[in-house]
Amino acid sequence: MKNFIISLSVIGFMMLSIISTINGQSRYFDERYIYSQHNINPSLINPGAIGANDYQELFVNYRNTWSGFEDSPKTVLIAYNGPVGNRLGFGAQLLSDSYANLNTTKGQIGLSYTIDSPTNKIGFGISTEYIQHSLSGAGVSGVQVDITDPIIRDRLDGAQYFDASFGIFGLYNQKLVYGISFPSLISSKISDTGSEVDRNIGYIFQVGYKMKSSSTDITFEPSVVVKSLMNTPTHIDVMGRFGFLDDKLTGGIAYTIGGDKRLGFLIGTTIEALTLNYMYNVSSAEFQTYNNGAHEISIGLRFGDNKMAKQIDQIK
Repeated sequence: MKNFIISLSVIGFMMLSIISTINGQSRYFDERYIYSQHNINPSLINPGAIGANDYQELFVNYRNTWSGFEDSPKTVLIAYNGPVGNRLGFGAQLLSDSYANLNTTKGQIGLSYTIDSPTNKIGFGISTEYIQHSLSGAGVSGVQVDITDPIIRDRLDGAQYFDASFGIFGLYNQKLVYGISFPSLISSKISDTGSEVDRNIGYIFQVGYKMKSSSTDITFEPSVVVKSLMNTPTHIDVMGRFGFLDDKLTGGIAYTIGGDKRLGFLIGTTIEALTLNYMYNVSSAEFQTYNNGAHEISIGLRFGDNKMAKQIDQIK
């Protein structure tokens, strides 16, 4: 355990040293702040978690923030994640987000390399992302706008970015879940709109601990996720998740410290290869009186296993 902590500290220090020297373009915001089910699907926020399981999964996520309010933010994501060989994982995501008239489209592919020991399984991942921020023309029709404003001009023309992210994700002794990722560690603007935006380096830190009652087989996993992302308030997501009937039925409660101070409730089920999860969030912010809260639904389909890796291990 001591060597594990020392190794993790060295890795963290090296990464902080690297990112302190990086400069680049910063896009408008990082959409990773949206998700509230990242403890169920950590590859959403950490490329190091790509291929962490021995199965492949097709995943669909839909979130409606401020439901009931006109032009409320809505996000749709389709993702694939799974092992492709011995210690290698591959993931891909396609995201569409609308925030009133601001539209964001993102395509992402990622690779990971996992080192597995009797007590610790740790993955190192990197992802490349293409992002476009644009402002729909209908939103400015008949409205007086200052087209000389660099931000408005960027959004009207559509600003494209190419990003690269890095992450570390691990499981120690089948109980301690840990990870740190640096979203958009490198960010470069593809489109040339003549405006510059200050560069901010963000991070996501997560830790959780899996416990199981030997008498009831009920599992409990408390977790904490700290998000410091571009153009979003730094906040901490705290969750306690229960599992029943060999995790075929799950439930949990979450609270966000900072940001909009959300309280969330999770319920989910697994039927054979199909996983369904639903989370409802309500905020203590004043704007909550104008909407019906946030609804997030995810559907996961698991298939296959890491046959190639198993065959290679058998040969060895």
